[in-house]
Amino acid sequence: MIRTRFAPSPTGYLHIGGARTALFSWAFARRMGGKFVLRIEDTDRERSTQASVQAILDGMAWLGIDWDEGPVYQMDRLARYREVLDLLVASGHAYPCYASKEELEVMREAQKARGDKPRYDGRWRPEPGKTLPPPPEGVTPVIRFRTPTTGVVTFDDMIKGPITVANAELDDLVIVRGDGVPTYNFGVVVDDWDMGITHVIRGDDHVNNTPRQINILAALGAPIPVYAHVPMILGQDGERLSKRHGAVSVLQYRDEGFLPEGLLNYLARLGWSHGDDEKFSQDQFVEWFDIGHVSHAAARFDGAKLTWLNQQYLKEADNARLAELVQPFLAAQDIAPHSGPDLTALIALVKERVSTLEELADALHIYYRQALPAVEELQAKLNAAAAPAFERLLAEFESVAWEAPALNQLLKDTAQAHGLKMGQIGMPLRLVLFGTAQTPSIDQVLTLMGRAETLRRFRAAWPHALAGLA
Repeated sequence: MIRTRFAPSPTGYLHIGGARTALFSWAFARRMGGKFVLRIEDTDRERSTQASVQAILDGMAWLGIDWDEGPVYQMDRLARYREVLDLLVASGHAYPCYASKEELEVMREAQKARGDKPRYDGRWRPEPGKTLPPPPEGVTPVIRFRTPTTGVVTFDDMIKGPITVANAELDDLVIVRGDGVPTYNFGVVVDDWDMGITHVIRGDDHVNNTPRQINILAALGAPIPVYAHVPMILGQDGERLSKRHGAVSVLQYRDEGFLPEGLLNYLARLGWSHGDDEKFSQDQFVEWFDIGHVSHAAARFDGAKLTWLNQQYLKEADNARLAELVQPFLAAQDIAPHSGPDLTALIALVKERVSTLEELADALHIYYRQALPAVEELQAKLNAAAAPAFERLLAEFESVAWEAPALNQLLKDTAQAHGLKMGQIGMPLRLVLFGTAQTPSIDQVLTLMGRAETLRRFRAAWPHALAGLA
């Protein structure tokens, strides 16, 4: 059975790159009928936080990336790492190193001065005929892996193709720190082995780690997974993705009013494609996903494209669902929609004009809180000759049947009776009632506002409008 995993380090939020890696690993497992495992690599005790763990779990849940097993926490598995470490030491594949940080720093500086690549020089590596100094008293050693000095490591990357690295290029890496906590490369190997991971899909910043991990797996006699290293995501300017490009927490996109299906769809298209299809459901993505179709080149993050895609999903979204989702954004503006027009019906009118839930809330607030129009705009849209027409409207609103066809006919009749065009009635009326000349169909909006609220707003704003004409 195909088994993949996503193994984030909880030292920060779930960012765009991590979310895409999780998505690709999840989709591959789902497409192949396999299992997807979530593992939390929390051995960086200084930087790992529970808040970051929760942000990762919440971000994945919001995106709809579910897992079959886990989350498994590395810090819960220290006994198992010690057990495997003992096997490596007993078989001669690992050894204690007593070199201090100061010694290693002097060693590296000397190597740099000679123009050599900085690397561990093997001073505590046991070799036939080599006499090691006695271990210094009071020093807890780290444990290093005894990397082969000859031969090569070759693996066939599912995205990058065959990769070969000479063992002579690799030094003896630390696999367990002095406090007994495994380093990244050792913890990953033991976890992938124990969890039966068959395919490792991760960012290509891990390519250099792969030969080291394969050597450790080989020393353990463990099966070697298939690797797929996904190219990084760049900003539109070709630079490494940063916060200024949009490399923020997945949950920040939620908080800015993006829909999970919009962001998930966009992430799927970052470096992967299915013909010319831009918009597709999560189920379609799983059905189509082929790791071999992931681009070899770095993807470019385009915030404008993400916003456009989100707009398409907003247009199609169920209005009742949007009414629930927009509530926190309205609450942030101290708006209680239960005291005004029907929110779901109003969303149906305005959602075509917005790209995010945040914009939707901004578009809705004028229907729940009256804003007086700017005098300059009133003067541009309303002239004194039209004032009698509005006086008539105010009177007719008292008795007209409060439904869209009747209201539309009243506006037409009023405009015709006073020699005006519909725009000379509709735009100033919007300004008077809503403080803006841009709203959906005025008769439909008035229907939702209701007679009482429309009259209240009209009477409150009309003196202001007349003063603007004076």
